[in-house]
Amino acid sequence: MRKLTLPREEYMSPGHLACQGCGGALAMRLALKALGKKTILTIPACCWSVIDGPFPYSAAGVPLFHAPFETAASTSAGVAAAMKVLGKEDVNVVAWAGDGGTFDIGLQAISGAAERGDNILYIVYDNEAYMNTGIQRSSATPYKAWTTTTPYKFPKATPKKDIIGILAAHRVPYLATATVAYPEDLIKKVNKAKATKGFRFIHILSPCPPGWKTPPEISIKLSKLAVQTGIFPLYEIENGERYKVNIKPKTLKPVIEYLKLQGRFRHLTQKDVDEIQAMVDRNWKILLAKEEFSKQLENL
Repeated sequence: MRKLTLPREEYMSPGHLACQGCGGALAMRLALKALGKKTILTIPACCWSVIDGPFPYSAAGVPLFHAPFETAASTSAGVAAAMKVLGKEDVNVVAWAGDGGTFDIGLQAISGAAERGDNILYIVYDNEAYMNTGIQRSSATPYKAWTTTTPYKFPKATPKKDIIGILAAHRVPYLATATVAYPEDLIKKVNKAKATKGFRFIHILSPCPPGWKTPPEISIKLSKLAVQTGIFPLYEIENGERYKVNIKPKTLKPVIEYLKLQGRFRHLTQKDVDEIQAMVDRNWKILLAKEEFSKQLENL
């Protein structure tokens, strides 16, 4: 059996308030292993504003600002500017937010920070709905998924927003996707983002047992299946044009293997599954084509 080569240091304490099986909690633990002690987090309203614990306690183990819902990126930009004035440019300034504060409410601030080239790392732990306030639909919610605002008779009728594609259009220095099922890949990407200047963005898929209607013990399995089915590919983009796919299954597993484990998809018909499969297959081919084309660009 292959041994993991993860940093031994632990910055996040065990006394946090996350649900069992929370992908967002594990994502933070892994990210902090790479980020280290010289890190300042900005967290808007989201699950992590609760997970961290009540004032004056904090499970994160590093300085942390709680910011309004829409301001994770702009608050982090301000912190980065302050660190520069103080001559402390070796501090990692990180915006850490959920999909609601990223794909929806915080998108304007993110776009502004990306366009300006603010020297921050933005990490979204994506559990695909507004989980902290009752499992409401967000633009990160997958096609045909159940939420409390898209009940099973009227599930979400539009695809998940392509947040990586939006930020690639800003031509930022570094973008990546990651999951807690591939911890070495996640830490490698955080380290790469640390070594890069300017606006960087990492998108981490984070299973939510209460919101996805799954047992807590299968969160890692779900994260791995998301990659193996092509629903959530692991890849990087540099400067908006150089694509690299990090995990390439020889054959993608059928999406039903991922969907059937989640109560939020229990209502799906065979037609729904076939539609989702076709969307995933098309997106996978497009991603591989982008990677191939970016290789050709290097020779121009």
